[in-house]
Amino acid sequence: MELPARLRQGVDILLEKVPLPTLKQAAKTLSERYRAELRDGRLHMGEDVAVKAYLATRLPATYAAIRASLEALSEARPDFQPTSLLDIGAGPGTMLWATIDAWPKLERAVLVEASAAVRKAGQSLAEGALAARADWIAGDATVDLDGIEPADLVSAAYVLDEIAPASLAKLIHRLWRLTADTLLLVEPGTPAGWQRILAARQQLIGAGAHVLAPCPHEAPCPLTPPDWCHFARRVARSRLHRLVKEAEVPWEDEKFMYLAASRQPAPARGERVIAPPKGGSGKVVLKLCRPDGSAGDRLFSKRDGDVFKVARRADWGDTLD
Repeated sequence: MELPARLRQGVDILLEKVPLPTLKQAAKTLSERYRAELRDGRLHMGEDVAVKAYLATRLPATYAAIRASLEALSEARPDFQPTSLLDIGAGPGTMLWATIDAWPKLERAVLVEASAAVRKAGQSLAEGALAARADWIAGDATVDLDGIEPADLVSAAYVLDEIAPASLAKLIHRLWRLTADTLLLVEPGTPAGWQRILAARQQLIGAGAHVLAPCPHEAPCPLTPPDWCHFARRVARSRLHRLVKEAEVPWEDEKFMYLAASRQPAPARGERVIAPPKGGSGKVVLKLCRPDGSAGDRLFSKRDGDVFKVARRADWGDTLD
């Protein structure tokens, strides 16, 4: 997956005069803070150079994870056509770009972001490039959501991992209160990210939400540690991306986890592939999460006829109808 052309062009313009050594150092610092899940009161992207390092190295992967999550949401609810978006911890507008790519008729968006440097970059990227009206609000996700109007789609991507655990339940409550139709959460595809999604899932189901994706059920998650549920999306690296990360391979795999929960009942959902398929001569093994709340491997062979043909084409994250 690649960034939309207009977004890529905007990023290139913002980065064209930044020295490569500066980007490398900023990218290293940013990566260390994310991996350590530091919650020391400092913004990960509080400075302009950190924002540009993010644009060079993390934006493509974050966009890919968000876009894949929106695809799953759209498949689960084909009738869902949001006209309004509320994105909490919006960064440089990644969710806005991905949402408009999925639903071009989006009319308005409210983007809440604490970092002035990030807001400035996001406004610069969106100006003249997107048709939807975008209002940027300076605010902290945990304290500054009063007075905001509900939206069809409410989202928080790569945000819960920056929130103190004691504040997560209160934030989920606020996000659900602002959700007119559907709430989307996206987190890193780590065991810790999965646990945050599980906690939000349990809280939202208790509040009356219907799970749309990725789970085909609302029963307790059938997986137990050290196993965990997550997905991956392959991301193309630009030349600058490879230089900044000193990487030789022209792609990377972004692992992520997500949850789409709605006020509308979920349609019937098929089994979801929750691990990379294991293929062989005339057979394929898929690890499936099932509508009955169970999960496990299933062997498909040529003797299964058309079912085998469907299974052979299935990829990690797909549903089997």
